[in-house]
Amino acid sequence: MTHIKRVVLLMIIINIVFLSGCSSFFVENNTVEEIAPVIFWSIQEGESGKLKISTLVPPLINEKKSMLTLQVNLLKQGRKDFNLVYYRELKSGQLRMLFISEELAKKGILPLIDTLLTDPDISQRLYLVVIKGNFDDYIRNQVDKQENLDYFLYRMLKHYETKNQGDITVINLHQFLKRLYSPFSDPILPVFKVNKENFIYNGTAFFKDDKLVATISDMNDQILQLLNNDYYLKLLPIPSLAVSLGQIRSKVIIKLAPDYSSISIKVNLVGRIEEYRGDKNIVDSDELEDLNQEIKSYLEKQTTALLQKMQQWKVDPLQVGTHSLTPFSQPIKDEEWLRKWGNMELQINYQLDLQTMTNVNK
Repeated sequence: MTHIKRVVLLMIIINIVFLSGCSSFFVENNTVEEIAPVIFWSIQEGESGKLKISTLVPPLINEKKSMLTLQVNLLKQGRKDFNLVYYRELKSGQLRMLFISEELAKKGILPLIDTLLTDPDISQRLYLVVIKGNFDDYIRNQVDKQENLDYFLYRMLKHYETKNQGDITVINLHQFLKRLYSPFSDPILPVFKVNKENFIYNGTAFFKDDKLVATISDMNDQILQLLNNDYYLKLLPIPSLAVSLGQIRSKVIIKLAPDYSSISIKVNLVGRIEEYRGDKNIVDSDELEDLNQEIKSYLEKQTTALLQKMQQWKVDPLQVGTHSLTPFSQPIKDEEWLRKWGNMELQINYQLDLQTMTNVNK
């Protein structure tokens, strides 16, 4: 009797395995000529609360490219409906970029993010980009002028991510989600400004939860790269001081007062002066020291102003709050941390070690 029970139990297990895995028997049997792997989606607000989603087809094939655009209620609906208006089946397995309009980002992108996350075909290495302007107009105007335009945009983002030069912010889906769901950490995304002729890096967007609340650019964006993103800048021009610094590496030390009344940020910068067009003779050690003090004062002033804006916007993209975590103590609540962060006194100190391209007279 025991033997019969074992046989019956074995047959039940086998049936469960076959039934649960039955979907694997349905293999998609497409030929190369029948499919078109999509490289990017562009998403902006549509009419009556809908999403306007666009993509470029076909990618990397020697055929005339064209843009497909649909207005849909759901992201998955757009993916399905694209196949009804194009003679090849569009595949999202090669999706590498998602361009999100600034207006949509301000309203919140969590539904989009969750949909992408649950799609097994889409990689978490997907680049996320906020767009100022009409991205679709740019693509339509440039598609015949720039060969493989979509792939060119992907290679640009890939280059800056790989080289870690600090020139621009590059964030993928995994990194965004990690910041979104981690305590004391607010997400950031790169911002590009577009018109019919140009696709230009415009700075970094700060998010509170999944909503865009502010954007920084120019010097503020460069300081962000030094404080938190890459801790490196290949080049840092400071026009007001007529100087360009290069090959800058930073080490940032953050300390919070026990009562959270103040924060101390010490930034050790190592780099070199690559260009100077001011009035000082930097071959002379005294005048070089004066220039170093001017650079130090400028960076401290700019960094203080940037952090004050973060306090005003109630965002923590530098993940300062993580320094409040200590062993064997209860973590501070998010609401309480934001209140204390907004009222903290800022103590910013830069220590510079800048080499010159010429010998200095002592």
